[in-house]
Parts: sequence; structure tokens; C-alpha cells
Amino acid sequence: MDPFGTAPGASSFGSAAGAYERGRPPYPESALDFLLPAGRPRVLDLGAGTGKLTRQIRARGLDVIAVDPSEGMLGELRRAVPEVPAHLGTAERIPLPDASADVVLVAQAWHWIDPARALPEIARVLTPGGRLGVLWNLRDERADWVERLGAIIGREDRARDTTMGPPFGPVSTATFDWAHTVQPGELLDLVASRSGVILLPADERAAVLAQVRQLTATHPALLGKDTYTLPYRTACAWAERG
Repeated sequence: MDPFGTAPGASSFGSAAGAYERGRPPYPESALDFLLPAGRPRVLDLGAGTGKLTRQIRARGLDVIAVDPSEGMLGELRRAVPEVPAHLGTAERIPLPDASADVVLVAQAWHWIDPARALPEIARVLTPGGRLGVLWNLRDERADWVERLGAIIGREDRARDTTMGPPFGPVSTATFDWAHTVQPGELLDLVASRSGVILLPADERAAVLAQVRQLTATHPALLGKDTYTLPYRTACAWAERG
């Protein structure tokens, strides 16, 4: 079984790669400061998707390689950062040699992976003492309109499991609050790129998007605005290979 596909919808994103690229936010630089060690580590972006995190790592002047199980997602990544090596692969079968990365980062994908099967493979491609980091952008539903959006499209699990285990050591965690500015079309793309929405029948998917349009047309925080401020909480965790 594909380790990125152990939960329903995990391999569904390729069909919505364009919406994912347009609608998904980047990550706060403070999260990368927390996850990346000092110096110039070689980084593997595992489950890279369309390369949202990949390009931020590259912008820091670091060597980065992207791996994802979806050719559709990698197509978007290659258009965005053609200079970055990008390979089709999974957490269980990483197409890289032993000890080829100092850091492996997994953004928005750790909850799709079976750690018992993926951790030995991640450890294989890491150098001794290398670091595994995971992170998620989670909508901050303390804002009323974001809470109502969650009621329409489904609320995110706040308690992301950051358990790693051998051969990795103790886990360090942090959460970063920030906000992302989105346009109405980008908000719709954000919704359309969610696996639960992708898997809906066409009429049900259209109904969900119609409810989101209704929210933006009626909620006082959104009504008449060209852009919206969408608050996030980015949850992070890292551990070193023993």
C-alpha cells in the first residue's frame, strides 16, 4: 500500500494540482527557522506536492530535492522551480541513495503516512544525526468566519500526531500563529483542493463551493472585500536520527 495513501483521499490531490497550487498557503518563515538546523543542510521535501515548501527552502539558498507520489503535483512543482530535482516516490520508497539528506521535511502529509513503515526509509536517506521535521498549516477557527467555513467544508483535526519513535530521538514541538491574505478565487481553490471535497460527486462538490460563495457574500468580515485575512496556526515537530 502506498504510504501516502493509507487514509481515504491521500492520493487524490493530483487531479486538483492546479487548485492546490493556487489556493494553498505557504509556511511561516518562523516555522522553517524552528525546523531547519543551522548551516547549509541538504533538504528532502517529502510529499512535496506542488512545491509550496520546496521553493521557500530554495529561497534560503539551500540544496533541496522534492519527492511526491503524484505526477500531477510534481508537474506544478517543476513549473514553479525547474532547477530543483523532483522525483516520483513515496515515504516507503524514497528514490534517493543512503545518507543523501541532512533534513527530511514532511509538510501537510505526515498524517497520511504509516510511521512504522516510513521511518526506517526516512532514516536510511538521512545522514547520521540528521533531522526529520513535520509541519501542518491549520486554519485558526477562533475567527468567526473561519469557524463557519469549517462548518461548511469540515473541521481540521487540531491534534496532529507528531509521534516518531526509533530510530529517532526526543521530539521538539512548536506552534506559530500567522495570517495569509487570500483573494476570493484563492479561497475557493483552497476549498476545492481538500481531499474530502475532491472525492465528492460533482453535484455535492458544487454545492459546497456554492456555500462558500454564500459565506463570502454575506459574512460581515468578508462582505465587499477584495481580499481576506485567513489566520493559521502552523504546528511543527522535529527529531534527530539516533
